[in-house]
Amino acid sequence: MSFMPPQLSSQDRARYAFEGIRAQIRDLHTENIANLAVRARELGDVIALWYGEGDMVTPAFIRDAAKAAFDEGLTFYIPNMRGHAPLIEALSEYQTRLHGRPIPIARTTVTPSGMQALYMALALLVDLGTNVVYVAPQWPNIHNAIHLLGGEPRPFALDFTTDWHLDLDRLFAACDARTRAIFLSTPSNPTGWTASRAEMQALLDFSRRTGIWIISDEVYGRLYFEGEVAPSILQVAEDADRVVSVNSFSKAWAMTGWRVGWLTHPSGVADQLGAMTQYVNSGTAGPIQAGANAAIRQGEPLVREIRQRIRTGLDLAYERLPRIPGIVLPDKPRGGMYAFFAIEGVDDARQACADILEKAHVGLAPGYLFGNSAAPFLRMCVFRDSAQIATALDRMAEAMN
Repeated sequence: MSFMPPQLSSQDRARYAFEGIRAQIRDLHTENIANLAVRARELGDVIALWYGEGDMVTPAFIRDAAKAAFDEGLTFYIPNMRGHAPLIEALSEYQTRLHGRPIPIARTTVTPSGMQALYMALALLVDLGTNVVYVAPQWPNIHNAIHLLGGEPRPFALDFTTDWHLDLDRLFAACDARTRAIFLSTPSNPTGWTASRAEMQALLDFSRRTGIWIISDEVYGRLYFEGEVAPSILQVAEDADRVVSVNSFSKAWAMTGWRVGWLTHPSGVADQLGAMTQYVNSGTAGPIQAGANAAIRQGEPLVREIRQRIRTGLDLAYERLPRIPGIVLPDKPRGGMYAFFAIEGVDDARQACADILEKAHVGLAPGYLFGNSAAPFLRMCVFRDSAQIATALDRMAEAMN
């Protein structure tokens, strides 16, 4: 017996298939800058600063480690779904050293990308009818991943005056009996806001009182300008705490295309995350993990170089953007790789981004992508060659003046 009516047009057949999928998927769409990117290709000579990606090719010592793994035959399944032994050992030692407290191997799970790590952390917790309170402005993937899993994404906006601030009392009040987790990114994409150690402790104390999990996205944690690493939830939490830290090799090691990240979690959920890995992706490719291992073992000079490259780009942006009339520039961020600014009298920066693309041939990301509270803002990635950043800012100044 067929469920499909016998005589349907091709358009109706497509609609029939569409109506058979999960409700959470029907209204799902990619949040990106597709229209601007199409126009950029038509214009040519566009300096594209809208992506969260640097212009540095992954260094040779990382590439060579992956090549050697291929040549040595590391092309089979990795039996331990939570990661290849050399990498999870390296991550344990690295995080123990970085955060000043033991982070054993049992708390580490390697994933094929930081996004996969985020999704698995959320999938571990989110049920239909539950919610996740997330600190906004926020990367759009977070809102949509929560929605995709059947949870309610509940944005909580940072306060903004001349800088971004987290009102912890209001954040905690936004949680209820259906809240499974508070999600934050620190340093933040796009604002650069960075939680303090005291704020991390307050979040942990709240979790201990209520049982609500804390998911801390620390992908930009090494891109911090006031020390070797930004304050981390791992610096205050114990193994038994309901805390998950999400990380990635993409930003601080120039490995966006490699798609490799990791979770740091209570050892008590290690087996469940191993099983989830088996059924979701069957693990991360061996040669990719070999490259990541080289990044962890040998990559501290690279991290410092990338951090300095970003700091130079940010300094240029903060030197020259104020010369443009009407620019609203927050206090310089403590971390991340973005200048995030607004224009006086503009409530939604989409048209401003389109105008800057047309007149200056510079591509910026409109703030609405990061939520309603970010709509007036524009995001500029400053992880670029300083000469390119300077040229982009000169073009903007000429066009906007």
